Amino acid sequence: MRTSSSPSRHFLALWFPHLPTDRLRRENPWRRAGDAPLIVVDRIANALRLTAVDRNAVTAGLQIGMALTDARALFQNLQVANAAPAEDQRLLDRLADWCHRYSPLVALDPPHGIVLDITGCEHLFGGLEAMLRDVVTRLRKHGLAVKSAIAGNASAARALARFSRGGVFPANGEDSILRSLPLVALEIEEASLVGLKRAGLRTIGDVADLPRAALTARFGEALVERLDALFGRATRPVSPLRIVPVCMAARRMAEPLIVMEAVEALLRQLGDELFAALEKRGEGAREIEAAFFRVDGLVRRVTIQAGRPLVETAPFFRLIRERLSALAEPLDAGYGFDAVQLAALRVQRVVHRQTSLDSRQETASGVDALVDRLSARLGPVRVLRPLAVDTHIPERAFSMVPAIHQTADEALARFRFAAEVYRTGAHYLGDPPTRPIRLFQPPQRIEAMAEVPDGPPMQFRWRRVLHEVALAEGPERIAPEWWRADPAAATRDYYRIEDNAGRRFWIFREGLYGHDPAPQWFLHGLFA
Repeated sequence: MRTSSSPSRHFLALWFPHLPTDRLRRENPWRRAGDAPLIVVDRIANALRLTAVDRNAVTAGLQIGMALTDARALFQNLQVANAAPAEDQRLLDRLADWCHRYSPLVALDPPHGIVLDITGCEHLFGGLEAMLRDVVTRLRKHGLAVKSAIAGNASAARALARFSRGGVFPANGEDSILRSLPLVALEIEEASLVGLKRAGLRTIGDVADLPRAALTARFGEALVERLDALFGRATRPVSPLRIVPVCMAARRMAEPLIVMEAVEALLRQLGDELFAALEKRGEGAREIEAAFFRVDGLVRRVTIQAGRPLVETAPFFRLIRERLSALAEPLDAGYGFDAVQLAALRVQRVVHRQTSLDSRQETASGVDALVDRLSARLGPVRVLRPLAVDTHIPERAFSMVPAIHQTADEALARFRFAAEVYRTGAHYLGDPPTRPIRLFQPPQRIEAMAEVPDGPPMQFRWRRVLHEVALAEGPERIAPEWWRADPAAATRDYYRIEDNAGRRFWIFREGLYGHDPAPQWFLHGLFA
């Protein structure tokens, strides 16, 4: 039950009853609306049946599910097309993306439907009536038949859009309209629907007046849950298709923008609004998405990321210009952009600190700025930093990750930690390193001869050159990681070797004599 103290919520449901045939007419202009009825067929149970019909076919009496032979018996002059569900879904996805101009909370509502949570957005469009009129007018200009309704919950909006004349339904008059809808609006199983009709029930209101216990016992919990959803007693969450932004700044233009200089000026204005909103929250943006809505319905999105939180428009504008200039497919205004949005998708708490007296902080800030610009131009996956991995296996001690995901300070801290993990054991100033800095990947196979099977090598051959061992230190035994299911992994014994010429090597024997069938020797790295 609604109370005056609870905030009023609004959901917009859109349904495209002739989506497949509308798509075909958009793709093939020669299929005019005044021509012969257009139908879409698919093979169902070894028979070609109608899966979609246009408005002319509905007027002529053709229905979805009818056999193609029966349809041809009624009308010889038919336009027949094969079903393409993937193409229909692709168009619906594009329409859902286009609907983000009205709300960030957009979800698909199959079949052939979209639902938007427009709570708090209606004032940007002059109210609910003006917003609904704008949506429907734009969609119909693109050649799409659409039915729509705005209600207080998603389930009610869906039912009213699909089974009534649609429109904006006030909270106090919504229930009476729902009660007058036919039983098919419940969208329950066919067996339950037939049972309700046999009981003499004709509308949703007839069912809603019956005791809940009797309905549950006779038709199951699904019917009662559907009634609760329709009348707002149970909440049906909307799962948005995209990440809901933390903050957003948007602008709708009366005249579309075509010149890129005007678009850049608008981006500066939106950046000022976005960062002003983030400043009030004490946050900076780590990821910002710019969305450009073209008049013809195409939506282009450009995302930038930053290693440190962005708090001003100037660095953001430099990054967005770098990103726009590096696009493989340049941003094309076409007939113009009639809406532009800036959304902060990922934010971070900002701690203001003075950096002018600390040269290390200035250096780190400069490195982060360079990483941001390189990532914007080349792409995040092409600008990498080493990341420490807590493992004893040498070749797995580091991994390369996008540098944009960590600041210079974080990278330095991780690098120092990795160095401690990688070196292992006590190490004092002046001692030779326990492990080489650079490793061969993969380790190179060598031929070695040891005095005893489990002892250090006396000599080894690498790249056809024989090396006599003067000094050997080890072994350092590294066992396989027990949590990895790798049957080929074996225990390694590492040795630090120095030959007669003073060259130092890091060698290991993979496998143990008496335990593994054929232990082998490898050269893993060279000491400087």
